[in-house]
Amino acid sequence: MACAFVVVMAGTTLPTPLYPLYKQQFALSEQAVTVIFATYAFAVLGGLLACGPWSDQVGRRPILAAGLTAAIVSSLLFLDGGRLWILLGARAFSGLSAGLFTATATVAVIELAPAARKAHAALLAACANMGGLGLGPLLAGVVSQYLPWPLHLVYAVHLVLLLAACVVVLRCPETVERPAHLRLQCQRLKLPGSVRPAFAVAAVACFAAFALLGLLTSLEPEILAKVTGVSNRAVIGSLIFLVFVASLCGQILQRRFAAAVRLPLSCLVLILGAGVLAVSMATGSLVLLTLGAVASGLGQGGIFAGSVVAVAAASPDDVKAEVTSLLFVVVYLAVAVPVLGLGVAAVAVGVQTAGIAFTVLVMLLAAGTLSALWRRHRAQVPIETN
Repeated sequence: MACAFVVVMAGTTLPTPLYPLYKQQFALSEQAVTVIFATYAFAVLGGLLACGPWSDQVGRRPILAAGLTAAIVSSLLFLDGGRLWILLGARAFSGLSAGLFTATATVAVIELAPAARKAHAALLAACANMGGLGLGPLLAGVVSQYLPWPLHLVYAVHLVLLLAACVVVLRCPETVERPAHLRLQCQRLKLPGSVRPAFAVAAVACFAAFALLGLLTSLEPEILAKVTGVSNRAVIGSLIFLVFVASLCGQILQRRFAAAVRLPLSCLVLILGAGVLAVSMATGSLVLLTLGAVASGLGQGGIFAGSVVAVAAASPDDVKAEVTSLLFVVVYLAVAVPVLGLGVAAVAVGVQTAGIAFTVLVMLLAAGTLSALWRRHRAQVPIETN
């Protein structure tokens, strides 16, 4: 099951190093590239909200099969790839596949593991998710750079992998007993008053972290080409792969720290990463761009994992799912909406200036989160009196 998870998530990031080729083929602006990218994020959000709870009713395998079907349709559309609207449709189906697959596959990997290895299974699911997201650009970059048919071959390879993933999913046992009467409903969103202070801080931190991730996974090929002069797609894919590996490391490493310092420390790392990215874009340094991307990935991963834990801890048991789902809404809005603004700015003032301004705004948001966390800490510390 974890292997199928990797294959589906890899498909969602395959187009990233190929954006320069699509831009050249269709004479696209940076704004159009960000629209294609944002289409994916909005489709993920739609899949999560519309079908999020369905696997508890109909079973894991039907939802996973639907996710695989959407991924297959996406790769077939990319194989055609003859018109812009087809690319938009392909990204929409790719986002839908991620929305259907992510939560369901995570739960399925854990449920299929032996009782003694549930904790390891949770880590395996996280590795499959982030590893797949990272392997997609790496595979697409290498295949498109060094093998023929750069806009088609990688999707043909992915189709073969998806068919193998279908066999894996069909052979896995079902872990859910279907109720006699199905109750299919959209994911509910709820934010009780008692949770709002913790949620607000986590939401702002996640917005900053995932906005920066959106920059790195949408316009990084353009930044590399215009700022550092690097257009090798294998290099582009490798750098994005490092970002997702760093994100996974951030999610794992933050567990080693006390709960009270996880989010502040991760925000500091994100600020550092964004600052180094800004300097790299100002100076055209590939080394600094790489270091900034890795540090940003570490901070983003730490912020995401720390925020999920903090929000879940502050939520009553009967609304944990609704509150966590609302945090995911913030995450995918952060991936999509700021990047659309970045595309408009890139057309108006250039990729370099827009990218620097974007990273500075991310730093300000993360700094605001740190300030809010400090004020909450001070309010919770009793004042000593003589």
